[in-house]
Amino acid sequence: MSSFMPSVRALSKAALTYSQFALFASSNTVSGGSPETCSNPQISCQNTSAIANTCCFNAPGGQLLQTQFWDADPSTGPVDSWTIHGLWPDHCDGTFDSNCDASRAYTNITGILTAAGQTSLLSYMDTYWVSDTGTNEAFWEHEWGKHGTCISTLEPDCYTDYTPQEEVVDFFNQVVTLFKTLPSYTWLSNAGIVPSSTTTYTSADILAALQSPRGVTAVIQCENTDELDEIWYFYDVQGSVQTGTFIPTDPDGATSDCPATGVKYLPKSGSSTSSTTSTTITTSTTTAPGTSPTSAPGTPFSGKGTLQVTSGGQANGCIISAGTWYIGGTCATFTATASGSGFTLTSSKGLCAVQNADLVCASSVSTATVFTSSAGELAYAENPAFYASSVPSGSVQATVSTATLAQGLTITWKSS
Repeated sequence: MSSFMPSVRALSKAALTYSQFALFASSNTVSGGSPETCSNPQISCQNTSAIANTCCFNAPGGQLLQTQFWDADPSTGPVDSWTIHGLWPDHCDGTFDSNCDASRAYTNITGILTAAGQTSLLSYMDTYWVSDTGTNEAFWEHEWGKHGTCISTLEPDCYTDYTPQEEVVDFFNQVVTLFKTLPSYTWLSNAGIVPSSTTTYTSADILAALQSPRGVTAVIQCENTDELDEIWYFYDVQGSVQTGTFIPTDPDGATSDCPATGVKYLPKSGSSTSSTTSTTITTSTTTAPGTSPTSAPGTPFSGKGTLQVTSGGQANGCIISAGTWYIGGTCATFTATASGSGFTLTSSKGLCAVQNADLVCASSVSTATVFTSSAGELAYAENPAFYASSVPSGSVQATVSTATLAQGLTITWKSS
């Protein structure tokens, strides 16, 4: 399988529906110039009138696809993680442009990122954004030249005091940031879909496992007719790619090409690394508050206890029975029950799960999320970072999210 985007994508025009929750608003920028400040930005592919300022509105490539590979043989990346393919700007009908600016088709991505102080980013990319047919550098150059140059909000004119090639740094930072919110291996594993040389799966089950944590449909692709090897996740963006909010949405016309039954999810061969020991991105840019590295699972929570919140380095309230963050009241009691290598949580409201990126505990939750513990902190998809729009006060409760928001927080267990 080539580690490049297929030359032909089977796309058919389809009616579009959009999910109404935001994934994250990133503050990743590089030193030098800064992206244009966007007041009241519109959501790409959801506008009802023409938007002239394409520095604050992605057009014509308004629907962004974060695409991932599963390279089984030859294998790439950790045995327990999918790897990055790219970030593609589709038109809102599923068509797309490519290779939009030959003058910015840079052939020194490694040098550009190194000069910008992005050595940790490069280290992460060398683990999770890898080619199975050539050099990683050539793969990155391809993805930037073919797709990155077609993202309107990354045009040099969209920066004040533009520093040459700073849009490249923003592009690769954003692709990695987005990828880290999409733990495909974990989502599939939680649904009992794991790599196997003998077991096969249905497309419906795979798609359901990927839809459950996001609320919208993904697209899966197979090579050799029936071997699962790609996942495409779709987003509309409110504002620019650099600083805007990515909103999960249904496909723009792309369709899955795997068979209905008999889909193979083959184990990786010849790869000995594990994602739990890999380097997590730490850049010299400004990152969203509360960002934490992915860590190896620790001792699972068990029995009865409360979920204590820490924000800004200080203890600050707790999680109450609905799964929300509250400062001024009594902490709710949760029951932690072992499940596989992790545990589930239950409150007086019902089972707890991450739904549409938010922590929810309710009687309507039919399938509990399997959490893990990372250095004593609650972790979702092995990441202990949680977020809220702001610190709650008074009688206000804050929704707790796995999507990157303004206020970072961590959650620890206090046994009753």
